[in-house]
Amino acid sequence: MSGGVDSVVLLDVLVRISRLQPLRLSALHVNHHISPNASRWAQFCAASCARYGVPCAVADVQVEVAAGESLEAAAREARYAVFRRQDVDALLLAHHLDDQAETLLLQLLRGAGPRGLSGMPQEREDGVRILRPLLEVPRAQIVEYARRQRLDWVEDESNALLDFDRNYLRHEVLPRIAARFPAYRETWLRASRNLADASELAEALARIDAESALDGAGLRIDALRRLEQARARNLLRWFLVQHGLRPPGRERLDEALRQLLGPHSDAQPLVELGPVSLRRHRGVARLTQHTEPPAANWQVAWQGEEVLSLPNGMGTLCFDSALGAGLSAARLRAAGASVRGRVGGERLKLAADRPSRTLKNLLREAGVPAWQRERLPLVFCGEAAVWAPGVGCDCRFAAAPGEQGVLPRWVP
Repeated sequence: MSGGVDSVVLLDVLVRISRLQPLRLSALHVNHHISPNASRWAQFCAASCARYGVPCAVADVQVEVAAGESLEAAAREARYAVFRRQDVDALLLAHHLDDQAETLLLQLLRGAGPRGLSGMPQEREDGVRILRPLLEVPRAQIVEYARRQRLDWVEDESNALLDFDRNYLRHEVLPRIAARFPAYRETWLRASRNLADASELAEALARIDAESALDGAGLRIDALRRLEQARARNLLRWFLVQHGLRPPGRERLDEALRQLLGPHSDAQPLVELGPVSLRRHRGVARLTQHTEPPAANWQVAWQGEEVLSLPNGMGTLCFDSALGAGLSAARLRAAGASVRGRVGGERLKLAADRPSRTLKNLLREAGVPAWQRERLPLVFCGEAAVWAPGVGCDCRFAAAPGEQGVLPRWVP
């Protein structure tokens, strides 16, 4: 409950319904601490609910605006984070038909596709079930109801500031549209419903295409290549959303497809998508987290610990005890064992009847992606590399039958 006319009317209507139906009502006010009147609004909401006998909780949030993010978007994210923590059957929001029209126009100006242009749904799941029962009611009817019932509400002074895009459309653009097209709200509502249908159909098609394209947590390049451009773009967009990412714009998706579907199989495409990157490895497109490059010549001594913490956010290296298997614990202690990063030229001999080979070739054959190879922790005995993740142990340093050994295990 914000204290504005729409939330005040929603509360009044729900209280009236609860007198006829078995509803358990409670209210939630999120204090963003942006306006100097924020505390007064919280008090107003608490007092209004008290008159109805409805419990009211006030949640205080600190709005942190990230680079390139608007204050409105940051406040919304902070508010919805509070919503997701609520243990309720449903959370009812007081968005109305005018809000829906503003949202559709904003999304259109931002170049959104069918999903964005479908506007706010009347019902959805976002960590909690969210309902918008007033979404098809014009704001004028809500204000008329409030006045007829002699309800009190507060006005957010920021609603008059034209610096905000939504306010500019509300006060400067939409009144002109209404003067010429008085039924534009209802017309745009029909359009948003049609676009919602198109969005659902696109998602259904993506799920069909994904059945033959998914490879674990990745997308098979050959499956993408067989699809028409629009269909491949739709599948890639769906794939990113399934991994919790905000889908990029059309141009960014086309650039990602251009790189992923490039003719050179040994190329290493890299598409930056906010906190992650989209890469290709062995015919599969995969998402990887951004990581800082390891410090040059890093090294951690091993002194018999079962778990060794690694620098540069690389995780931990576990040394599991094994009898007659793994690396000889005695040799490691005698020569001085350490964990280091690759510098180039390392070699391992994996079997007595095979020659030693370069770690570079062994990692390639093991299918370790190129972007991971420079962040691998290697075990050294003295100056000799004796173990690499995804490859194994050097047989020349293996524990003899009955001898105490250790099996390194990397936990990234």
